[in-house]
Amino acid sequence: MHASTIRIDTPPFVIAATVVALGCVAAVPWAWDRWRRRVAGRVATTVAAVVTVVLACGSAVNAAGSFYPTLGSLLGTSPDPAEGTVAEGGPDGRDLGRALGTASSRAGNGLGSLVHMTVTGKRTGLTRDVDVYLPAAYTAPEWAGFRFPVVEWIPHFPGEPRQVATLYGLPDELDHAIAAHRLPPVVVIVPDPNGEPRLTHDSECVDAAGGPADDTYLSADLRSWAGGHLRVRTDREGWAAAGWSSGGYCALDLAARHPQWYATAVSMNGYDITPHDAETGDLFHGREDLRRANDVSAILRDHPAPLRLLVTADASAGDECAALRRLQAAATPPAELTTRVLPAAGHNLAAVRAELPAVLDWLDTQLGNPVAAAGPGTVQQEAGAIPAWPLPDTGTPGALHGTDTSL
Repeated sequence: MHASTIRIDTPPFVIAATVVALGCVAAVPWAWDRWRRRVAGRVATTVAAVVTVVLACGSAVNAAGSFYPTLGSLLGTSPDPAEGTVAEGGPDGRDLGRALGTASSRAGNGLGSLVHMTVTGKRTGLTRDVDVYLPAAYTAPEWAGFRFPVVEWIPHFPGEPRQVATLYGLPDELDHAIAAHRLPPVVVIVPDPNGEPRLTHDSECVDAAGGPADDTYLSADLRSWAGGHLRVRTDREGWAAAGWSSGGYCALDLAARHPQWYATAVSMNGYDITPHDAETGDLFHGREDLRRANDVSAILRDHPAPLRLLVTADASAGDECAALRRLQAAATPPAELTTRVLPAAGHNLAAVRAELPAVLDWLDTQLGNPVAAAGPGTVQQEAGAIPAWPLPDTGTPGALHGTDTSL
């Protein structure tokens, strides 16, 4: 049994942790005078009681938020990055043609296909797991000459691509929405925003000062790869970013920093600035210019761009609501900001799954349809139509900076 198969966010696990904690607490007075070496015994039982109580409380909080669904996600291990997918695309999608055979057979039943592969960025040199959802229409003969709109879905920390399928249930929701004509046939790219190890490695999808160029990988590298290997639109109107929690912040930050490449973004229960905590650390090494360059509210205020944004917040989450208010104050035309304060449900995966259908309905009103590849002006990059605003140099090789809009 691998650590990634052991669920630690379920009620039975919380109950078991609580029972163990209560047993350890009860053992303190019961064994207080029974130890032959009283000092050592008393210290040991007291420490055990404190530790188990803390662990039980932590497991309850984790179950409420589903922050670490499995022991593997807590430890930063992933034995099967392809879990939840139906075919293997290989390094940089070299085996994608073979995977399309599986996708075609599933399409006959109206089902899309989630394909696993690894993608190495040409700019950054980073290699990450990437899952790609191909709608049923992708392999249909009548759609052979079309390019599809894209949603880049960023997993939450410490998540990884496979959790978007196994925990969010996103592929099933996409199948249902497309079949019901509540969403156009869309390609969804689900990258790994952090890489291994995951514990204490929260990248927040930024080009860290002197660190990994995660922003560049998620924006320029993935976009360049997708344009060369998938039948997808490459105009900004054909690209959206979305995510939950930290993935929501990532979606907003990527779109706000690169409006020449993204027209739409969705933040489900996210925030607008990078945290500075034990898991994230100081991504900018004290540089105020880099911190501000990744402050979504500051970007919207100082560099207005024609973006369409959906931001949701749980009514009971003070930090989410505060971020929503900052974004409302900062967003001015040509940006269009839609906000929704949801009934109190907690920061957990159950709330994500309940919210997904409405989010897909909103994306339906924003995303364009698949376009004929031969259509004039339909799939051009439009570099320069929406200029990138100046980005600070992070000192990281390969990271985007200046006003570079090329791929």
